[in-house]
Amino acid sequence: MDLGIKGKRALITGGSGGMGIEVAKLLIQEGAHPFLTDIDEDALAEADRQIGGTAGYMAADLTDTAQISALKDKLAEQGSCDILVHAAGVTGAKGDPLEMTDDDWMEAWEIDFMSAVRLSRALVPGMVEKGWGRVVFVTSENAVQPYADEAVYNAAKAALLNFTKCVSMPYAPKGVLFNTVSPAFIETPMTDGMMEKRAKELGVSKEEAIESFLKEERPFLTLGRRGKVEEVAPVIALLCSDRASFTVGSAYRVDGGSVGTMNI
Repeated sequence: MDLGIKGKRALITGGSGGMGIEVAKLLIQEGAHPFLTDIDEDALAEADRQIGGTAGYMAADLTDTAQISALKDKLAEQGSCDILVHAAGVTGAKGDPLEMTDDDWMEAWEIDFMSAVRLSRALVPGMVEKGWGRVVFVTSENAVQPYADEAVYNAAKAALLNFTKCVSMPYAPKGVLFNTVSPAFIETPMTDGMMEKRAKELGVSKEEAIESFLKEERPFLTLGRRGKVEEVAPVIALLCSDRASFTVGSAYRVDGGSVGTMNI
């Protein structure tokens, strides 16, 4: 399927992660030009190598407005930014919600939510000038089905979901379409770390930790396994495209059935 984005330029945050790399590969196949950003320059260089060395990249801390401004300037040197895929994020501190410190709450808020607001503020006006743009935020199942020990993450992702709907309303008529994709329990370094920690705490193998986690913590995950970035990236790529020109303010779940309600 021709997604109609040949020649479009895309910024992918979390660009050194598996999700970012897979999205970049798909966009390249469609003739688009991805630019990667993440916190670690060495990891970005490796990610660029994995996708053929054709993407530009720049390390940036997306909680720092000065670094976002520098990133915007760098993108301007490349020509433009037509697409924003915001996949950067952290799960943050875990535990009793009332035992989370202000710093715990603010870490997730700044990285998972405010980075999206600031990136939109920096890049969307340029899309409006051209009358065409796509913004895809990666949220989470946690945005609509929270888990008590992940309260800081739940709150930030729920805010991001609501922000997407709000900002989609005034900007869709200007040609810039905002949408979200909500994955659940995908095979990434983040969930690897979660399961390795669980395995150590329970004194079991990583595979056994995953199995017990699915049974005890994700009972609605109908497919009974972790998802793969290759199963999420095509949905993101579609929302970046001209094929999704009537999709606005939507939340696409790629969660194996993990959320136990209808998406209405």
